[in-house]
Amino acid sequence: MELRLSFDSIPEQFDRYRPRYSAELFRDLIAYSGIGPGKSALEIGPGTGQATDPVLETGCDYLAVELGEHLAAKMREKYGRFPNFRIVRDDFVTHDFGGMTFDLIYSAATIQWIPEKTAFSKTFSLLKPGGTLAMILTRGDYRTPDEDLYQKIQKVYSAHYRPGTPYPHGSFRYTAAPEYGYVGFEKREYAGKRIFTADEYVSYCGTHCDHIVIPEPDKSLLFEGLRQAVLDAGDRIVFLDTHILYLAKKPE
Repeated sequence: MELRLSFDSIPEQFDRYRPRYSAELFRDLIAYSGIGPGKSALEIGPGTGQATDPVLETGCDYLAVELGEHLAAKMREKYGRFPNFRIVRDDFVTHDFGGMTFDLIYSAATIQWIPEKTAFSKTFSLLKPGGTLAMILTRGDYRTPDEDLYQKIQKVYSAHYRPGTPYPHGSFRYTAAPEYGYVGFEKREYAGKRIFTADEYVSYCGTHCDHIVIPEPDKSLLFEGLRQAVLDAGDRIVFLDTHILYLAKKPE
């Protein structure tokens, strides 16, 4: 299975367990970009809407491009009632936008799937002068809250983490935006927290693309080992999240 299509096999699980983002982050994003009625926004790869509501609810003209058939269907189910909502099922890299331009282009844990040159060059060409590019991601830390649990989880991974297709996209250079003509580049960080039971944690891990493609029996053994480790720790695992927002503008 192609990694970037793996999420499309679990739309309901993806919708329930993928992390949402800081309300403060979106307040800053909306203020920085000036998005709202009469403005246009493009979301790249929205999944099932983990970062959609705050932008859509500004009243802007919202368009999403989503590769996954089932993820796009879930988006229509959730947001189809909004008159300012549109979604196309296609690959951002090859999609023909027909001369459309946007005041805001943003992605949440998506743009790293696009080759760097294409990601920055195409978004730059699609933005109006003065438009905003926003890139959002979350880094979760479960080591600081419980070192012992962290070490037990690492042993489970050492024994059973053997993905059929390695994840190759962890080195995307978010900071490279100025090399492609963007100005005013900045990075902002926001604190968050998630608490899972053992079953919730396993369900969340099951939304990671590299976990979805682990062949059996290692996949089941990995998830059962993770579940047991959290059960032994009191049926509770805490993530201290850092939500990261990268911002840049196309010159006026």
